[in-house]
Amino acid sequence: MTPDTSLDVDICPSPNHGERDRRLDIDLLLLHYTGMPGADGALDWLCREESQVSAHYFIFEDGRIVQMVPEARRAWHAGASCWAGRRDINGCSIGIEIANGGPDSARPEFAPPQMEAVIALCRDIAARRHIAPRRVLGHSDVAPGRKSDPGRYFDWRKLHGAGVGLMVESVPVVSGPVLSPGDRGAGVRELQAGLRRYGYGLEASGVYCEATFHVVQAFQRHFRTAKIDGIADISTRKTLAALLQSLDEGGA
Repeated sequence: MTPDTSLDVDICPSPNHGERDRRLDIDLLLLHYTGMPGADGALDWLCREESQVSAHYFIFEDGRIVQMVPEARRAWHAGASCWAGRRDINGCSIGIEIANGGPDSARPEFAPPQMEAVIALCRDIAARRHIAPRRVLGHSDVAPGRKSDPGRYFDWRKLHGAGVGLMVESVPVVSGPVLSPGDRGAGVRELQAGLRRYGYGLEASGVYCEATFHVVQAFQRHFRTAKIDGIADISTRKTLAALLQSLDEGGA
């Protein structure tokens, strides 16, 4: 296997991949955290056949990059997921695993050398594959309720500042009316329609159901990290409106 990127990378082949459907463009970049205490153990697991899980790239805390699966192959990293109506996310995406134990670990922050490597690799892939900013996503965006990575500590704003991904300034949290589980009506339907328009897998039913709760959490985890509670407060709704406005203005 030879690297797909011109960046300095090591090779550690994983057997956990298959054929891509050639009818699908590779047009989505998906970021994960490993959720394991040690980077070496996480990489070893992703390269073991019995894990049945992999990604195309792996990034250590010190910024070292490893390629595990050729980009032309369908790595098994997304699982059951959906974005913009498409359910075969593995078939249209490139996956990057970032060594990080998760938000409840001893060191949940992403180290500066690691973030620089993430930025460099994402910029390279997005440029080569012509991936739109709105299609640079976290695992939790495509699998809300099931996954939470890369989590609240991942610096989406810094990634956006380097020219990758779509981001807006989040609106500060203030007191005021909220939409929450069990609510019904036009306001809930408008919220669901806005989230669906951005790409989240959600029906505009007008009922604040469990799926809506999980999607709002995922949105907050990516775009409004000040409070991640699944409740659509004023800040959440205004941040979503700003994000959708950026699409109208050509930000995607």
